[in-house]
Amino acid sequence: MSAFERDITYLTPPRQVAMHDEYFTNASLDHFWIQRRFRVAQLLAGHVMRNASRVAEFGCGNGVVQRQFELAYSRPVDGFDLNEAALRHNISPSGGVYCYDVHDRRPDLQLRYDLGLLFDVLEHIEDEDSFLASLLFHLAPGARLIINVPAGQYLFSDYDRAQGHYRRYSVGRLIEVVERNHLRVEAVSYWGLTMVPVLLLRRLLTKGQTQEDAMNTGFRPPHPAVNSLLGFVSGWESVPHRIAGTSVMLVASLSPGAVLEP
Repeated sequence: MSAFERDITYLTPPRQVAMHDEYFTNASLDHFWIQRRFRVAQLLAGHVMRNASRVAEFGCGNGVVQRQFELAYSRPVDGFDLNEAALRHNISPSGGVYCYDVHDRRPDLQLRYDLGLLFDVLEHIEDEDSFLASLLFHLAPGARLIINVPAGQYLFSDYDRAQGHYRRYSVGRLIEVVERNHLRVEAVSYWGLTMVPVLLLRRLLTKGQTQEDAMNTGFRPPHPAVNSLLGFVSGWESVPHRIAGTSVMLVASLSPGAVLEP
């Protein structure tokens, strides 16, 4: 993380979350996976992202997705998280940065956003349904939600445990989760198909490692040239598809006539 510290608006006291701080040290705008993830979002939902007026990222961490959105669409993105260390180093210069628990459901945030971003958060949540119900409280009628999660339970490794992952997903599992929570699927795809061999290797390399070592081995490319090569290879894949991958991305909207719990 950089030495820069961002001002935080505290709506909720900071809390321990199931997310290793080392991830935010390695998650930067030039990381091949961070770049590819945002590109997949643009391929699946570019029109939604361009036309959104009020955007929020839930689980924003150090703000890489906020910043990517701001650079691509010249629009601020509000970021919400409970990890104070990550929020202090949030790199978004224009969006709000809030320490906030969505379960608090503040009335001034009800129905506020027409686009929600949930990038690699849901796998850290034990109770998916309760979390999504509280998140949807903040979205306006007709809003969209873009969700990204890790794919393939067969790829689950000590890296996932270090990260605080409860699970990895299939397309079918993620569709089931969103549909039972009053969301309608508009687009869905695996991505990271070319990275499956890399993650199988990661399972072997991180086995038995400490949490910090597993985080570094599992996410940080060993050299900038390797980062560039992985970025090049990851771009070979066409999306959408439902073959396999290391991640699943889904675009959803609130089902017509759905009545959410207050």
